Amino acid sequence: MSSIKPRVKVPKEVSIDEIVEIKTLIRHPMHSGRMKDADGQTIPRQIINFFSAKFNGKDVFKMDLEPSISTNPYIVFQYKAKESGTFDFEWIDDSGEKYSISKKMAVS
Repeated sequence: MSSIKPRVKVPKEVSIDEIVEIKTLIRHPMHSGRMKDADGQTIPRQIINFFSAKFNGKDVFKMDLEPSISTNPYIVFQYKAKESGTFDFEWIDDSGEKYSISKKMAVS
């Protein structure tokens, strides 16, 4: 699954105290452990189970994901811009694999 590449949309420049919408998407099959393959064998559970977003090293959003989350989880949250800095996003799946990406945002 190392070919999984997360995508995020963060405004490059915003005004101070502006509330911005942060959008994330990661392509992942999110196998719940309940589906069967063409041979009738159960597909083992393999989901993204944790997502976190940090801004300048501080948690701003995090969530646990469950098997009922759909394929390719799309997560959107709002953030009130106070200073320029970097968002660090991380997804962790059942196997312990971590997927991450960073984006900068300037506040003027």
